[in-house]
Amino acid sequence: EYLLLHSTEEIKSNPWGAPVLAAAPCSLADVMSEQLARQLHEEGSPFPEIPDTDLDLSCAPEADTSSDLILAQMLQMEFDREFDTQLRREEKKFNGDSKVSISFENYRMVHPYEDSDSSEDEVDWQDTRHDPYKAVKPTTTPKKGFVGKGKNITTKHDEDVCGRKNTARMDNFAPEVQVGDGIGMDLKLSNHVYNALKRHCDTEQRRSARLHEKKEHSTAEQAVDPRTRLLMYKMVNAGILENINGCISTGKESVVFHANGGSFEEKIVPEECVLKVFKTTLNEFKNRDKYIKDDYRFKDRFSKLNPRKIIRLWAEKEMHNLTRIKKAGIPCPEVVILKKHILAMSFIGKDHVPAPKLKDAILSSEDMKKAYYQVLNMMQRLYQDCNLVHADLSEYNMLWHDGQVWFIDVSQSIEPTHPHGLEFLFRDCRNVATFFQKAGVAEALSVFELFNTVSGLQINSDNEADFLAQIEALEKRNEDHVQKSSRKIFMDTSEGSPPQLNTDDDDDDD
Repeated sequence: EYLLLHSTEEIKSNPWGAPVLAAAPCSLADVMSEQLARQLHEEGSPFPEIPDTDLDLSCAPEADTSSDLILAQMLQMEFDREFDTQLRREEKKFNGDSKVSISFENYRMVHPYEDSDSSEDEVDWQDTRHDPYKAVKPTTTPKKGFVGKGKNITTKHDEDVCGRKNTARMDNFAPEVQVGDGIGMDLKLSNHVYNALKRHCDTEQRRSARLHEKKEHSTAEQAVDPRTRLLMYKMVNAGILENINGCISTGKESVVFHANGGSFEEKIVPEECVLKVFKTTLNEFKNRDKYIKDDYRFKDRFSKLNPRKIIRLWAEKEMHNLTRIKKAGIPCPEVVILKKHILAMSFIGKDHVPAPKLKDAILSSEDMKKAYYQVLNMMQRLYQDCNLVHADLSEYNMLWHDGQVWFIDVSQSIEPTHPHGLEFLFRDCRNVATFFQKAGVAEALSVFELFNTVSGLQINSDNEADFLAQIEALEKRNEDHVQKSSRKIFMDTSEGSPPQLNTDDDDDDD
């Protein structure tokens, strides 16, 4: 077996006539030689090896690659660099030529040992804790209670030191307290001011926590409680209203919302409506019960209701007063429906814009004179035909729309049989006379003449005190007689029943 690998062969005949030479014999030792194997490999390779001159080695010649950890970190860095290059390529392709571009920088691979391309002087203030624009908080006083020596000694009771410390302590106030950048302005608060602020913040925080539950169950300035919101949703779901748009007015007793009308029991609802939501907080009604407790129409029911249900009585009272005023032909909102303390009425205005109050309306001298005579006529008809006294009539409760004055807010309106009915009428006359006299209406009557004209009484006095004294005496003398005669004419046969939704029914007067 140690013979030659290739024995001598005879020259075979070639069909083309060219002889084929036999391979030169070689020994097994020559075959096992590395030099011979390398030589044969180089001769058998069709493409010679060319050194890669473009290969960029990231590792420096002097880099230490003996540690496996360093070698792994270097390889990971190379991989991350390739990833970042591809990421920038994708970012450029994604943004194209758009003026608004999206950055992929947050997805870059960043390592603490990667060399930064920025200069040493450039600092990213978002990544450093040493922000030069950050206000320096006051230094604390050492345990010994003072710093410095001799004349330069500064104790912990120093005015400037205490002032800066008090300013820094304001950062510990509740988040809703806006303290501002007092440290940056080098603000110095005295102990007295800081203590007052701290007490105020603590008091407000306790009050906010105490009233949190109350606000959830009460109608605020421009918001409603969940129960009221549910009632409003039910009115929309029932088709009475198409939608509720938003708040257009707020007052002491109610919040007014604009809404689009729908339909109700084959009755055409006005295209634009308002929802008058009486506030369910009792603060505004504590001093106003005199308008309802002495009104014989609600006197019996007033004494039997709890304070919260009295608010619903106010809404019912305004509905009855508006119905009576509308029947007399006096311009006022038309009642659509009453739901507990929510009263739906027609909207006085156009295209979601409410009519201006008489106080805010810009009228010429002729229009102002026309408005005065309208108000005078409306007051007479309100007193004589409707048997009502507005009790809160002023330029704030009269609207100017389509060249006509409209009465609104009649929830507190009472009958002349009220023990203070004539006093309220005198107050209305004083408000009206004062407004039109200041507006330059020469024909405006004085408060005494206006009172006699509206009421039909003849009280002769130019002194307000004497005039009021005669009014009180007249009220006291005629209270029982007037109330009895008034009951016979205006007594509602269905008194105490729920309010009727049909405004055409004659029983809705009272």
